[in-house]
Order: sequence, then structure tokens, then C-alpha cells
Amino acid sequence: MAFQTFDPDDEESFDKMRDLFSPAQVDQSVRQALQLCWMLLPQEKRNIDELEQQFRRIVDRALKNMRDDDQAFGGQ
Repeated sequence: MAFQTFDPDDEESFDKMRDLFSPAQVDQSVRQALQLCWMLLPQEKRNIDELEQQFRRIVDRALKNMRDDDQAFGGQ
């Protein structure tokens, strides 16, 4: 089933999408993002502590932006 066949107004479409994807897809995406972040760190900062600090900074900023957007556009 192609992604574009999911109807955002149809609650069953989200159930079908959840059946298609699994937590493994999220895990894979996070691991790829970690690898990319590692590669983009300057050589002298390429260590696990720096990777964790920068990755958490990026994730925290993204979550804050989602909360801010939710409030700004009529979320709960």
C-alpha cells in the first residue's frame, strides 16, 4: 500500500499505517540520524559525549518547536 493512499481524515488509515510501519522504522531512522550527526561533528569533537549532547540539543529543539507550533495553531 502506497503512502499517498492514506486519507488523513480517515481514522482507519492511521491504523493501516501503524500496521505497515513498526517501531523498527523509528529505531532505524534514529540510528541513521545519529550516524549523520557523528559524521558532521568536527574530528576533534567526535566522541560519544559530544554526540549525545548535540543530538539531545537537536531533539529537544525539535520537540519544543512542535509544542510551540501546536499552541500557535490551536492545539490543546
